[in-house]
Amino acid sequence: LSNMLAAHMDIDNPQHHATVKEFWRTPNLITKPGLRAVDMFQAAADGKVKCLWIMATNPVASMPNRALVEAALKNCELVIVSDTAAQTDTLNYAHIALPATGWSEKNGTVTNSERRISRQRGLVEPMGEAKHDWEIVSMVGRAMGFEEAFAYQHPAEIFAEHCALTAANNNGTRALDLGPLADLSIAQYDSLRPQQWPLSNTHRIGTARLFADGSFYTPN
Repeated sequence: LSNMLAAHMDIDNPQHHATVKEFWRTPNLITKPGLRAVDMFQAAADGKVKCLWIMATNPVASMPNRALVEAALKNCELVIVSDTAAQTDTLNYAHIALPATGWSEKNGTVTNSERRISRQRGLVEPMGEAKHDWEIVSMVGRAMGFEEAFAYQHPAEIFAEHCALTAANNNGTRALDLGPLADLSIAQYDSLRPQQWPLSNTHRIGTARLFADGSFYTPN
């Protein structure tokens, strides 16, 4: 989300900010929230956003104020669209179209609204030149000179990094904690069973109900 750091950390929390900077070994990190979807398209229409990369969505059809979205895409200098379909309303405005994978081809994890993480396993191999979103982003990252940061070869590596970041400087102070899953092998990742976060060394099987013990992550 544009109003948060990775792993559900707060942009305006100095400790969270320092944790993410240290974990990713980067001197550069956002210090204020980004634009929300509607505001982003307004900014693109006003010429303030020069490039849009749209993945797994069709905003011309799904966003409110279709006229604004179309005006934004027409005005934007570079529009990239990753999609599984050869023709969508949004693809009509794309300068670059990238073939992505569909639900039956994807390999990764999904998390539902009750915090339950489940493995998503592909049923068929990707067709043609289609690639997973993480592969496309990694290829672009490496092409931009960030070879080490985007050296992923398997979704298990990305999952492990995400889990490690949720546990960094956590000590029970943030709800999202997947620390026990940070060291999974590829075989263990492939056989991962559904479970609910947070997890910890004392709750390795997950937590069905938050705050049942009367403890909270905020002062009030």
